[in-house]
Amino acid sequence: MDNERLHYGDKIIYMEGVIVAVDDCSISVDLKGRLGFFKAPKRMFICDTEPKVGQEVGWNMSFPEQLGPEVNEKYVSNIEKERRKQQEMQARLDANKED
Repeated sequence: MDNERLHYGDKIIYMEGVIVAVDDCSISVDLKGRLGFFKAPKRMFICDTEPKVGQEVGWNMSFPEQLGPEVNEKYVSNIEKERRKQQEMQARLDANKED
């Protein structure tokens, strides 16, 4: 890990949320306190039983810290490619609906 890039110390906080979706690969969680939503791979969750919608989850976390002003152009390029691909697929679907 590259912890030396972080300038601020950890402030570990306890968070809770409710599972809102489960699929083959991931679990989606609404954070309590209207703090948002996240989706993570199933392999990141510690579960004694099969996770189900409506179950509560808890975890410790800190705050994300921006590592610097630089933009990772590779990620930006991949994001733009994916957006274009999604737009093209949507355009094809729309064209097929019109036929």
